[in-house]
Amino acid sequence: MAMIPSNVHLRENALQEVGRILRRERCRRPFFVVDQVAYSASGGCDVLEPLLQDLCVSRFTDFELNPKLADVQRGIAQYNDHAADFVIALGGGTAMDLGKLIGALARQPNPAREIVTGKAPLLPTENRLLAIPTTAGTGSEATHFAVVYVDHQKFSLADESLLPNEAIIDPTLTHSLPPPITAATGLDAFCQAIESIWAAGASEDSVRDATESLRHSLAHLVNGVRSPTPESRLAMCRASYLAGRAINVSKTTAPHALSYALTSDYGIPHGFAVAMTLGPMLLFNSQVSESDCADPRGVQHVRKRIDLIVELLGAHDVEHAREIIARILAEIGCPANLSAAGINDIAKIQRLVGSVNAQRMSNNPRTASPDSLVELLCGS
Repeated sequence: MAMIPSNVHLRENALQEVGRILRRERCRRPFFVVDQVAYSASGGCDVLEPLLQDLCVSRFTDFELNPKLADVQRGIAQYNDHAADFVIALGGGTAMDLGKLIGALARQPNPAREIVTGKAPLLPTENRLLAIPTTAGTGSEATHFAVVYVDHQKFSLADESLLPNEAIIDPTLTHSLPPPITAATGLDAFCQAIESIWAAGASEDSVRDATESLRHSLAHLVNGVRSPTPESRLAMCRASYLAGRAINVSKTTAPHALSYALTSDYGIPHGFAVAMTLGPMLLFNSQVSESDCADPRGVQHVRKRIDLIVELLGAHDVEHAREIIARILAEIGCPANLSAAGINDIAKIQRLVGSVNAQRMSNNPRTASPDSLVELLCGS
């Protein structure tokens, strides 16, 4: 059975629930991992500050974009010094992951570095984490994963103790997001949904969540970027949460595996980095054969999932579906491929392929050799 947060509040003004949650949890010493810019811009501070004023709050705010081990270690020290009894994480994916990691790793006998690099186990802990996303895209509030960079190398930790036990998804917190952030985060959800449908690790339940997520994105992503309304903001929050639920089961695939170097080496926002290879990978996966099928359910199963994606995109074949994806990217300001982002040197593409996350690549329904990936990306 898939793990999901035990309590999810997804509606406008759901942030008002925080006071009731803290009382129910008998929280006295919360540890507040908060993106200060998002906290102020979203209006979250106006709602939360009165609810926190009678508690002994330790705020962890000085952290870099994309979780770094040094920030996790500082957070653990601050958490323990404060004798915190509850974690609140508010912001985008970085704040979510830091909240997960600090809360879980602070109670471990082994050093954080040893655990995140896989040299020591993450022992079971009780999770007391309230996740409050201020973007609609990462779905981190619905997953048992967290990402951390150690010496410029990305590591992923997966454990039930990292899953938030409560999530507040209030679309009003996303109303102030500028178009580029709305686009990048929305594309993350869009790509997660498509990848989750074709993933070798997908289940019937995860495909249902991914399908519903993709329908929301297709109906509201472009308008949510170009002419946002409360309806489109709410729909993209639903798309993000459902995509998070889907990848919590299926995990991500090749476009995500290829994205991390694009972000770390070229500064391309994560959602854009994933989306730029989505169309080429759709075409690549559609050409799966008996000799390179990585899904144990077989070639026909993979082709059926690709057909579902083509149908959901409103396309008449895979090439048309790829064109629709490219059009969506163009309409919200994302480069359609690596060449459009200025990455057209074969040596750069070879380095990119050499950096791929092997675990995520193994979840792709079609096995891809380094040479085939280079050829694919050069031709995209």
